[in-house]
Amino acid sequence: MAPHNSRGFRQKTLLAARLVGASALGGVLVAGLALPAVGAVGLGARHAVDDFDSLPDDFVTPSLSQASTVYDAAGEPIAVIYSRDRTVVPADRIAPVMKTALVDIEDSRFYQHGAVDLKGILRAVNSNAASGGTSQGASTLAQQYVKNVFVDQAGDDPQKVQEAQRQTVERKIRELKYAIKVEETLTKDQILTNYLNITFFGQKAYGVEAAAQRYFSVPAKDLTLPQAALLAGLVQSPSAYDPTVNPQLAKERRDTVLHRMAELGHITPAQEQAAVASRLGLNPTRAHQGCITAGTGEGFFCDYVKKVMLTDPAFGKTPAERQALWNRGGLQIRTTLDPKAQKSVQNAVTSHAYPSEKPAVAMTLVEPGTGKILAMAQSRPYGLGANQTQINLSVPKRMGGGLGFPTGSTFKPIVAAAALENDIPVTQSYSSGYSIPWPAMKDCSGGRFPESGEVHNDSTKLVGSFAMPEAMAKSVNTYFARLEADAGLCNVAKLAASLGITQQAGGEKLSVVPSMTLGSNDLSPLEMASAYAAFAAHGTYCAPTAIASVTGPDGKALAVPRTNCTQAMSQTTADTVTAMLKGVVQDGTGTTAGLDDRDSAGKTGTTNEGRQAWFVGYTPEVSGAAVVSDTVSPAPLEGQRMGGERIDAAFGGTLAGPVWRDAVEGALDGAPASAFTSVRLP
Repeated sequence: MAPHNSRGFRQKTLLAARLVGASALGGVLVAGLALPAVGAVGLGARHAVDDFDSLPDDFVTPSLSQASTVYDAAGEPIAVIYSRDRTVVPADRIAPVMKTALVDIEDSRFYQHGAVDLKGILRAVNSNAASGGTSQGASTLAQQYVKNVFVDQAGDDPQKVQEAQRQTVERKIRELKYAIKVEETLTKDQILTNYLNITFFGQKAYGVEAAAQRYFSVPAKDLTLPQAALLAGLVQSPSAYDPTVNPQLAKERRDTVLHRMAELGHITPAQEQAAVASRLGLNPTRAHQGCITAGTGEGFFCDYVKKVMLTDPAFGKTPAERQALWNRGGLQIRTTLDPKAQKSVQNAVTSHAYPSEKPAVAMTLVEPGTGKILAMAQSRPYGLGANQTQINLSVPKRMGGGLGFPTGSTFKPIVAAAALENDIPVTQSYSSGYSIPWPAMKDCSGGRFPESGEVHNDSTKLVGSFAMPEAMAKSVNTYFARLEADAGLCNVAKLAASLGITQQAGGEKLSVVPSMTLGSNDLSPLEMASAYAAFAAHGTYCAPTAIASVTGPDGKALAVPRTNCTQAMSQTTADTVTAMLKGVVQDGTGTTAGLDDRDSAGKTGTTNEGRQAWFVGYTPEVSGAAVVSDTVSPAPLEGQRMGGERIDAAFGGTLAGPVWRDAVEGALDGAPASAFTSVRLP
């Protein structure tokens, strides 16, 4: 029997060595700390101790990545966003049976030992020696918690995750060092709660709260005995015991947990028997997250909010800091989106254009005087499927949008404002023919544009002498070419800059050229709605803002971008432009957009060959911009189908105007009507 005993002893020794190496060198370190070095074992222990002592004693409980929720202005959720689907909950929001089940199956002596459980190591050695494998581990919950912290800190980087999970002596020494620190600084209940909040339970669920919702659609505080046992069993191997994929293995593992709980006297044999006899009882909640889950067309606005948080210095000095804040999550992001206005705009764009059609409609509403974005929608849904897109046509490229669109004649009010600001009276008249050469002009750098080329009106009937109001109402191109020249091309560019228009939507420098008055620069609906809002606000321009407040996972308010409002022009200029734009919707090119129950003002815009059609307008309460464009080619709109009907004439008044009217009517339905300041025009 001696040789047999000797072989058994050697086998146990080898297994013990492996297990000790895989359990943070528990036995070796303890031996090294307590005994003098003897031979090779003593030398190994001494090196282990040296490595152990050289590690910094700086482990701190990390802030865990959690889900963030984006809310509209009424406090209703728009979307849940996370890099980790986790909701951290305190101990009193975790069912006691869940804690018991986890401890019983993972570390039944948790409340009796420190960072290392030597008795557990010896038990595992004997068990594994008898089975000839390593079926039983000996890592304590504190050690497992530390390992999970390292894995969580690795984020989504596969190389860093692999490094955090490597079974090496160095890593185990590090785990043990920090496990001791954890045991010194946290109570047992705190360690257990932290463990349950960080652990991965499969199906993209991190932490027990997310797991309870994912598999059973209940909060962690309401978990039953069979449910808790199933979740506790998942910890060892979330993929192998996934009940949605391997229900039989999951049940066997659950029943193992139940048997262990009964064996330890924490449930009665009758409770074990009843729980084992029960079905898995799954009631899963699918993992839905991100802006793609937003309803009522809110996905584009949600994506814009994300871009704001990742680019605005209010949320961190560097891109890395802002990304880290976003990834940590646990944020309650309250936005400016008005649900009533959003529903109205969404209904308007989707009723006038269908997702499968080449022409798409995009529209944004903002609040004059504050810059709050009230609504943002487009006819092509947010997503990656057929007839869907994640390009937000309402915003510049840097904020998740496209390259923008030429604005056509909607730029003319900005030229008019520049002229009024430079002492050109509203009575200024020109004898305008159907076609004239472009007048000579100079840009802001002194570069000269000599008289050249030709600018013509949209109709051969638009000829004669016009003052500014009539020229605005009838959108006389030749009039505004001469007005731009007299106001000064550079002055027009400066006025545009004061309205937030400093570059094109694609990021290119604003093209300060004579054709600027006809809307040759590519801009977005958000930029145009915000610029026109300054007219409604008596000359005060407010940069668009989407975020009202942000609360961190600790309940404390975070800094958010400040409302940035400046006086872009005099009140007299703004109110005079408004008076002229009222004429556009009363008896000019924008009559299809006019509202019956309140003051409104606006301007139509149609680009070369009818490729884009715009209407930008406002009331005292809201300012909005709607654009129609073939975003596929883009080809002329005439002859294409939009809303199931053939487009016979592609003009801002016929295509974009009705969208704007329907959207604004619904957004302001039931709201008191205010009036514009009265200005007498010649």
